[in-house]
Amino acid sequence: MSDLKDFARLVGLDHGLCVVSTLRSDGTIQSSVVNAGVLSHPVTGEQVVGLVALGGSRKLDNLRARPRATAVIRAGWEWAAAEGPVELAGPDDPLPGVDGERLRLLLREIFTAAGGSHDDWPAYDRVMAEERRTAVLLKPARVSTNPRG
Repeated sequence: MSDLKDFARLVGLDHGLCVVSTLRSDGTIQSSVVNAGVLSHPVTGEQVVGLVALGGSRKLDNLRARPRATAVIRAGWEWAAAEGPVELAGPDDPLPGVDGERLRLLLREIFTAAGGSHDDWPAYDRVMAEERRTAVLLKPARVSTNPRG
């Protein structure tokens, strides 16, 4: 596993905004801007990059078919990229060891790892469930960064 310390350090500098890229069925790359953060995998405890995908999104379709992604975070001229396989945990993507209650908490953990806070967690939970949100957990096989300075 590659070290995510630089990636994690950059999260707080620009609201955890990242570009996440997945592979479409025709071999082209699909990229989108998301909030992501570094957290412990809910089953293994390994450090992963976590983000939340909207149920029914193209990104989620791509990840189901080809479970690899790259996430790039930047703040000023500093950046870090993590690439590797992903695991999904959601209402349509069961992950062994993550039941409904653990998923509810995991979605909160990803949100806060990306720098988010919420005044009404029950409302947050309700929206996540209504939108069939899915946790995307990227295990870093490779991390690259530019030197600080």
